[in-house]
Order: sequence, then structure tokens, then C-alpha cells
Amino acid sequence: MNILHFLIIIPVLTLAGVLTSRSLKGVRWVSAVGMFAQLLVAIAVMVTYMGLRKGGDSAEMVLMESHTWFASLNIHYTIGVDGISSAMILLTAIVMFAGVFASWELEYLQKEFFVSLILLVTGVYGFFISLDLFTMFLYYELAVIPMYLLIGIWGTGPKEYSAMKLTLMLMGGSALLIVALFGIFYGAADGVHTFNLLELGQHPMPVEMQRFIFPFAFLGFGVLGALFPFHTWSPDGHASAPTAVSMLHAGVLMKLGGFGIFRVAMYLMPQAAQEQAWIFIILTSISVVYGAFGAIWQKDLKFINAYSSVSHCGLVIFGLLMMNRTAMDGAILQMISHGLMTALFFALIGMIYSRTHTRQIHEMGGLMQVIPFLAVVYMIAGFASLGLPGLSGFAAEMTIFVGAFQHGDLFHRVATIMAISAIVVTAVYILRVVGILLLGPVKNDHFLHLKDATWYERLSTLTLVVAVAGVGLYPQWLYRLIYDSLGPVAEKLLAAL
Repeated sequence: MNILHFLIIIPVLTLAGVLTSRSLKGVRWVSAVGMFAQLLVAIAVMVTYMGLRKGGDSAEMVLMESHTWFASLNIHYTIGVDGISSAMILLTAIVMFAGVFASWELEYLQKEFFVSLILLVTGVYGFFISLDLFTMFLYYELAVIPMYLLIGIWGTGPKEYSAMKLTLMLMGGSALLIVALFGIFYGAADGVHTFNLLELGQHPMPVEMQRFIFPFAFLGFGVLGALFPFHTWSPDGHASAPTAVSMLHAGVLMKLGGFGIFRVAMYLMPQAAQEQAWIFIILTSISVVYGAFGAIWQKDLKFINAYSSVSHCGLVIFGLLMMNRTAMDGAILQMISHGLMTALFFALIGMIYSRTHTRQIHEMGGLMQVIPFLAVVYMIAGFASLGLPGLSGFAAEMTIFVGAFQHGDLFHRVATIMAISAIVVTAVYILRVVGILLLGPVKNDHFLHLKDATWYERLSTLTLVVAVAGVGLYPQWLYRLIYDSLGPVAEKLLAAL
């Protein structure tokens, strides 16, 4: 059996185990064992892919398999992976495994919570392995819809408002994607009507059709990637979401936006991408700078990290729009880096909140003295976010900027300088939060009795710390993995010049 099928089968079996569990302890352990098995499968997918490439398999996608769904509309269940999608699958597995342990103490409707969470992650896996656009869209919706329940039921603060706002804006993005989907289906050259991504790549749309369809596809995915000015759902959604949901949403779900832009919009419509890139470069430059400045003014830990995510996700799309292999390599690496470090941030924020019962930074202080493990890990996450060498953020951001500077024209240089300026702003708000939150005297006597991380909290955070440090210390294997898979898109974009 194709190993990719297990990415869907294991979550389904885990769901069955959760639904039949009769105790809170059973729900927790079934979820943990299921997601650990999923992590092993994700590692196996990566190893298998690398083995096939080393063995001489040069196909655009490997581990491919196709089954007919609706013959009349030429819809197939077609799956396969390249280096980029296998890396994103591994990212998803790591974040989900850590998210289960970050939710270990949840008691309210725990069974229903884990069912919704696993449904969400199943949609993410399906999206990354799908090579049929219709199937990809179905998995996309499966990943988005449970967010409404997860925030609306288990969230905090104005959770109903946040859940509704997030759902409406992402459904608006979905409406744009439906237009793009059928535009691509009927617009392919030579009268080819198919949703197969590889077949569509062999029959490019006429340039006039690309110019019309490209904005729908780009903005449809861009909404999920928190593209300015469609980012406003993100801070509210993250602030109200429970810990594991914030981890998955910022760490993985938002990456579907950048991945979709790369895999669908830019791959299938390269001429339009080249012509219209300047518009979206302006928007992404604003996202990068605006998100960083927005984080400075926030006092709530979740809002700080949410605005930081707007900035870092903007940098992903910015790198893709540079349309050379170096910058796009950095953009994909930034997806992975941001997914790991923002999941770590949200896990830590949830753990700190469960002890202090506040997320307001000015109400806390001196936490390094009472919860040193969590405080040190928070500093590591902060240093990764501001791009400290040796951690994942530095490797990703430097690659994007090096690629961006390969453009010698004034427009690209100015946009790049704007994006680089966000690094300084990021350092300001990260160091400010670390100074207020962790250092100095303890402001509240109640905090003197706080307990440091439990075993499951240590397991959750250390899983992510090891991944962040691993990518930062030895990014070469990911560089090569991603770089080799950029060829088909890079060649189309180069030919479109």
C-alpha cells in the first residue's frame, strides 16, 4: 500500500479510538499514540522520498497514485509528494504531536475537542498530498471548517465573534478559490478539462485567461496566509483560540496559503504571476512591516504573537514573489521555521496563562525566578523569531533576503529594504516582552508559588525546540530538499519573463 494513504488512515483510526474511549485518560493516550504514529509515518515519507531521489527517480512527483472519483467531471483522487510537500507533512506531524501534549489538561468536552482537532489536521495532510485541485479544495475545507467549533466552543474572550469573523473571512477566500478552480478547469489550453495539477501544467492557460484567474487564486490563498489587508481575522482568531488550536492554526494551517500560492497560482499561471507580482509585493511588504509594528503596541501575549505571525507569513509570500530559486527556497524554509517557532510560542503562552491566569505582560514579571524551564524556552522561541544565528529563523530569513537582492531594480531593492527593516522592529518587541515578562522582580506574590513545567509540557516544548535548533544548526538538508523541488515552478516563471 502507498505510504501516503496512512497519512489519512491513521487519523481516521485515531478518531475511532477517541470516540470509543470511556475516560479522559483514554482520550489523551489514544490521541497521543495516534499522533506519534503519524509522526513516524511523516518521517517515513521523508526518508522514502529522499531514498527515491537518491536512487535516480527524477519524476516531478513521487509515490503517485490515482483513482477515479467522478468520471464525468474528470475528478480523480490523485496523490503524490515532492520535497516541499514531504517537508510540510513532517512539520504538520511535529506540531500536532506537540499540540496533543499542550492540551493534556483540557477537561471540558475533551473527546469532542480532540475529534475536531484531528479532523482539522486530516484536512491539512490531505491538502499537502493532493494533486487533483478539486480534491485539494475538499481537504482545504475540511481543515478550515472545524476552526469555527474549536474557537467558538473551547476558546476564551470574545470567542463567538472571533470564530465567526475567522470563518466568514476564510469562506470568502474559499469563494475566490472556487472561481479560480473552475476558471482553471475550463481555461486550460487545447480543450483539456481536468483538475490534475500535473496535466494542467502541461497545458498552460492563454495569457488573457491567466490575467483574469490569477488574482482570484492568489487572493483566495492569500486570505489564509494573512495577506494585508485580509489579515484581520488572524489576531482575533489566535487570541481567542485554545492553545493547541493556536499552535496548529499559526503553525500549519496558515501555511496552506503560501503553499497554495506556490503550488497552484504561480505554477499554473506563470505569465500572470510575472506581470502582477509588483502589486502583491507591495501588499506583502506592508504585511511584513505592519505586522511587526502592530506587535510592538500589543500588551496581550497572544496578540503579540498573532501580529508577529502576520509579519512572518508576509515574508513567506514576499519570498515567493521574488521568483528566483534562492528566495523561494528561503520562503519555503520560512514556512517550516515559522510553523515550528510560532507553535512553540503559543504552547508557552498557554502554559504561562494556565499558571498566572493573565496574558497581559504588564501584570507579570520575574517569571525566570519561579518557572525557569518555561522562561528559558520562551527566550529560545523569541531568539528564533528575531533571527538569531543558530536557530531556524536566521537560516530562512537570510535566504529570502539574499534572493531578493538578486533583483537589481529600484522597486525590488526598496521592497527588500522595507522587509529587512522589520527584523529590527521584531527585535524590539521580542526583547521588550522578554524583559517585562521574565526578568526583574516578581510583581505578584501569588506567582512565587507557581509550578514549573510538567513532564507533558516539557515533552511538548522540547519537541519543538529540538526542531527549531535542528533546522537552524543544519539547514543544508532542507535547502537541498526544497531547492530540487522548486525546478518545475522556477522554470515556468523563468520562461514567462
